Amino acid sequence: MIIAVDGPTASGKGTLAKALAAHFRLPFLDTGLLYRAVGRQVQLNDGDPDDGADALAGCGFPDSLLDDPVLRNEEVGGLASRVSIHPEVRAELNKRQVDFANQPGGALLDGRDIGTVIAPHAEVKLFVTAPAEVRARRRYDEMQRRGMNVDLANIIVDIHTRDARDMGRADAPLKPAEDALLLDTGDLTIGDAVQAAIALVESRLRKS
Repeated sequence: MIIAVDGPTASGKGTLAKALAAHFRLPFLDTGLLYRAVGRQVQLNDGDPDDGADALAGCGFPDSLLDDPVLRNEEVGGLASRVSIHPEVRAELNKRQVDFANQPGGALLDGRDIGTVIAPHAEVKLFVTAPAEVRARRRYDEMQRRGMNVDLANIIVDIHTRDARDMGRADAPLKPAEDALLLDTGDLTIGDAVQAAIALVESRLRKS
């Protein structure tokens, strides 16, 4: 069984994907982390994430970079969104994701184009979303807990910028698959969102 979880930044899809993977006992891949690693490698190379050649060179990141906590910060998240617009970068990373999805026994992947590009044959496709202002507040609260000095207004602008970039790119834009189940987490607690996600997946499996 393959479960595809897609959605915009800070929608809660990562938390839900991990919970679903544990519940259904599936191997889990956060595909966004691959793009963050590329963005970070471009930064380490003193390259330009908006330049296709520099972004492609960033795909040569060492596997050890995936364990670097710096990949989770806002700056690297922005770099990931910028390198992801390059078709050559997406092509380079797609094979790794497709191989993971198609392993024996199935898998769960979360990202931006899992249900539309990486695993359009997935038995269950979940698209997780929430209003931009809600997502910005979540990111702001998370960063505050980490002791980071951030401005909510700047995060709101960044969220809108990333959404426009991810949804507007020519190659594999962020959008729900036609048969995706939609889950708006805007008014839900984490616990309620997890239970809602499990219920949606189980409902789809019963119908398949």
